[in-house]
Amino acid sequence: MQKIILYTILIAFTFLSKVTAQTKKKELTFEKKLEMISTKMDFLLFKEKTELKHKIDSLESANVQNEMSSEQLKQIKLDFAEKSANRIEIGMEKYKKEMDDLVQSKLDSENKGMSYKIDTINGKRVYVYYKYGEGGHTITLGGSSNDSIGSQTEYNVTSFKIYKGEQDKIERKSKRTTSQFVFAFGLNNVITEGENLNDSDFRVWGSHFYEWGLTYNSRIFKNNNLLHAKYGLSVMYNNLRPTDNRYFVKNGDQTDLVTSSVNLDDSRFRNVFLVAPVHLEFDFTPKKMSKDGSKTYFKTHESVRLGIGGYAGVRVKSKQILKYEEDGIKVKDKQKGDFNVSDFTYGLSAYLGYGQTSLYVKYDLNPMFKNNNIDQNNVSLGLRFDFN
Repeated sequence: MQKIILYTILIAFTFLSKVTAQTKKKELTFEKKLEMISTKMDFLLFKEKTELKHKIDSLESANVQNEMSSEQLKQIKLDFAEKSANRIEIGMEKYKKEMDDLVQSKLDSENKGMSYKIDTINGKRVYVYYKYGEGGHTITLGGSSNDSIGSQTEYNVTSFKIYKGEQDKIERKSKRTTSQFVFAFGLNNVITEGENLNDSDFRVWGSHFYEWGLTYNSRIFKNNNLLHAKYGLSVMYNNLRPTDNRYFVKNGDQTDLVTSSVNLDDSRFRNVFLVAPVHLEFDFTPKKMSKDGSKTYFKTHESVRLGIGGYAGVRVKSKQILKYEEDGIKVKDKQKGDFNVSDFTYGLSAYLGYGQTSLYVKYDLNPMFKNNNIDQNNVSLGLRFDFN
């Protein structure tokens, strides 16, 4: 009885499908056609699963009646399952081809210049459309050396640049003068006259520096990419954390480290400078040719780079932050002032790296404090990123 009902449903479905296809062929939308193919695929799975279940139920009944052994039952079940799986595979391939042909036909007839990507999400076939030569947008974080963006508009968030297509990006990155956003960070400390870092008054791993700014990079020779002048404007943050529960106290024209009468959870001394760094940069990025070989491009920040130079600037502010607990209350004390820190700073710096990432070192030639009896010069070591 179940088999008769099943075949009745199949015949009715086939008849209705043919009638519907003939009467509404001209009215069917592209989306509707895709839906119909998807329905056929679902029905194929339903039909095969139902027939397989019916056959297995019949076999189980025969086994109960001792008409076959358990081994025979197992083997016949496997044969039925394999044949059903083969029919499903063949049918699915047929319907998938129909779907692919339908999509490509749609694109060829109505959307010239477009293409599509077929993907599967959660077991369902999904068509993702995209255009060739029709523009588009992309957002990039960090450095990007990919110039093959077609006519897309690229928004490079890190370097604050917008490229309107592949040609615009190549030409702008190949100009004799380009710009970069610079960010650097790492360890900070001081070199004290007559002492070494092992005897430092400041925590080695707890003292840090940060730097961010804008630089320009100018190729010195018109037809040679080796030498560049790199110059710009940066903000430098030099942080020091004293050891042994100490903090800075201004005593007239002297600034001393003294031991606190309370237990300090944190003691941090920060100096902020606005500086103009200047470097002679050796960039070993090889020259490149355009696709048709008619033009030579000189690009930067795509190979080994070495920069040697220095900086000079003015102090913006000095601040000391003390954190401690008093009578069960957490206290954060911010102290602002000049602390006798030098109003001007100047020093030497260098970097060595590959691409946009470099190892960076800088050293203040001027002492940190103006009139202290012992000179202390700030020194920093860290990583530097030039986002081109």
